[in-house]
Amino acid sequence: MRRRTALVGVLALSAPLFAVTAHAAADPFTVTSLTITTTVAPEGVVGTTTCVVDADLYTPRGVDARHPAPAILATNGFGGSKADQAGMAKAFAKRGYVVLSYSGLGFGSDPQNGVRGSDCKITLDDRAHDGIAGKQLVDFLGGIRKADDGTVVDYVVKDRIGHDGKAHRGDPRVGMVGGSYGGQIQFAVAAVDPRLDTIVPLITWNDLSYSLSPNNTSARPGSVTYTTPGVEKIDWTTLFFSLGIARGAQGAVQNQDPTRLGPCPNFADEACRIKVTMDTLGYADEAGVAFARQASVSSYLSKIRIPVLLGQGQGDTLFNLNEGAATYQQLKARGVPVKMVWQRWGHSAGAKPGDLDLSKPMANHEGRTVAAWFDHYLKGKGPKPDLRFEYYRPWADKGDVAKAFASAPAYPLRGSTTLFGSGTALVARRTGLLAGSVTVGAPGQAPLSYTETSALDQSQAVRDAPGTTAVLSTGPLLKDVDVVGVPTATLQLSSPTASGARPESMLVAFVKLYDVAPDGTVTLQNRLVSPIRVADLSKPVQVSLPGIVKRFPKGHRLQLVVSLSDFAYKGNTLGQVVTLSTTQAKPTSLTLPGRIDLSAFPRQ
Repeated sequence: MRRRTALVGVLALSAPLFAVTAHAAADPFTVTSLTITTTVAPEGVVGTTTCVVDADLYTPRGVDARHPAPAILATNGFGGSKADQAGMAKAFAKRGYVVLSYSGLGFGSDPQNGVRGSDCKITLDDRAHDGIAGKQLVDFLGGIRKADDGTVVDYVVKDRIGHDGKAHRGDPRVGMVGGSYGGQIQFAVAAVDPRLDTIVPLITWNDLSYSLSPNNTSARPGSVTYTTPGVEKIDWTTLFFSLGIARGAQGAVQNQDPTRLGPCPNFADEACRIKVTMDTLGYADEAGVAFARQASVSSYLSKIRIPVLLGQGQGDTLFNLNEGAATYQQLKARGVPVKMVWQRWGHSAGAKPGDLDLSKPMANHEGRTVAAWFDHYLKGKGPKPDLRFEYYRPWADKGDVAKAFASAPAYPLRGSTTLFGSGTALVARRTGLLAGSVTVGAPGQAPLSYTETSALDQSQAVRDAPGTTAVLSTGPLLKDVDVVGVPTATLQLSSPTASGARPESMLVAFVKLYDVAPDGTVTLQNRLVSPIRVADLSKPVQVSLPGIVKRFPKGHRLQLVVSLSDFAYKGNTLGQVVTLSTTQAKPTSLTLPGRIDLSAFPRQ
C-alpha cells in the first residue's frame, strides 16, 4: 500500500512563492486590508453567486488622484493566501506601483490569526469564476467598484483603450504576477478582461489534464493536449485534494459558510468525481478531461493578446517544461509578444540564493527581468524587453545564478540529433544497425520503479525492479553532451497483454532518460518521467520526453529507459508484458534537441 503523508504535502505546497519581509513604520507606502464582494457564475446554475474576496492594498506615499501610478494585481499559489505576496507587494510599492494582493477563491482562511480568507469553492482558475472575480478586482483598481468598507481607488493611471482596441470604463494600467495557481489565474483574467495590460505567469500549466493525468504519446507538435487518456499523478492529485479540503474546512468554520463543506468539500463537485474516477481507473474520463481543460489556457489561448513573460521551472514534476514550451509556442505563433525563461526552481526544487526573489527584485537576475518588464509595459520606462529565450544551465552555476543563464533567439534551439537502436545499444549512425529486442513484464497496481515521492521527497535513489525495465544505452561519451529542450523517442513496442479496446486494457509505460556514471550511479534529471498510454501498438509510438537543460559528462552513458510502473503514478491496473524492439528498417530511436557533435558518441 502506498504511504500518503498529506500533512507534509500541505506544508510543502503552502510555502510562499515570494519571500515575506517585515513591515517597518518608515516604509514609503501604506497597507490597507479590505474585503471586496464579487459575483461569479455558480456551479451548474444560471445566474450569479457572491464571493467575498480578502485583499491587501499597498499604496505608495505621494500617489493620489493628481499623481497616479500603475498597478499590479497578484494572488496566491494553491493553498496559500494574500500574505504570500507581501514581500513582492512591498518591494513594488517601493518602486512606485499600487499593488492589490488577494487570496484566491476558496483560500486564505487563518482562524488563529483572525484572517477570514476568500469565499466560494475552488474551481481551478476557471474563467467564469476566478477570472470574473479577478475582472471585478480590476474594476476596483479602475475606480468603478468600491470595497465593502466604501474604499475607492482613484489614483491608478488610466488607459484610453483596452487591448481589444475599444475604450472601457474604469480601465487601469495594470499587470499581474504570480506562480502556479497564481500563474494560471492571469490567463483567466486576461481572457475575460481586455483592460489587463501584461502578465507574468510563473511555473503554471498549459493543459491541466496533462498536468494531473499526462499522456506523452498522442499530442500534436508544440502541444501537450492529448487524445488518448493519460496516467494519473496520484501523489500530486492526492496532496492537492488534501490541501484544498483542509483549507475549505478552515474557511467554513471561520466564515460560517457550510456550503464550502459538501458534497465535495471546498471544490467544485465535478472535481471530486474526477478524483474518484482517476483513483479507480488510473486516468481521467472524457468529462474529467473537459473539466480540467476549461480551466486551462490551452483552451482559450486565442483570447490572450497582451505581452507575456513566462517562467517555467526545470525542477518541476507537476508543471514541467513541456507545458511552458507549449504555451510559448502557441502564443508566439499568434504574434503575441512572449518571452520564456527556464529557471532552476519549481514545485520539486526550492529556490536557492540567486534564484527569483521578488521581495528584492533588483538583487537577482529573474527579479530584474520582471521589474524591467513591468517598468516598460506599465510605466512606459526603459527599452522594450528583448524576447530571447533564456535558460539556466546547472553545469555553469559556479555560485552566481545570473551567469549560469544562457539565451537563444527563440525556443526551440535549432537542429536536432538522432540516436538509433542497434541491438541493445544507442548509436549515432544508422548504417549497420543490428536487430534486437528486450521483453519485460510487471504485475498491475504494485509500483516496481521509483523516481520520487511527489512534493515530499527526492532524496532516495532512482531504482527499477529487475525484469520490469527495457533499456537501450550509448557507450561512454567521448565528449560532454549538452541537451536543451524536449527530447523525443520513437519506440517499436508490442504486447500480448495490451489492447486498444478500452483505456484500462491499453499499455501503460513510463519513458525516461538516464545519465549513468562510470561507477553505475544513475541520475534522472529532476526526477522527470514521461507516462504513456498507447491505443495502437501496430504503429511506432512517438513519445515526448520531459524538457531538460542537462549536460551529460564525458565518460557517462545515456540510457533510454521504458519501465512498466512508477511510484508517483497510478499506472497499470492490469499486469503487462511488453517488448521493445529495433531493426534496421524500423529502429527505436532517441532524438535530442540541438546540434550535437556526433563525435561525442563512440562508433558502433
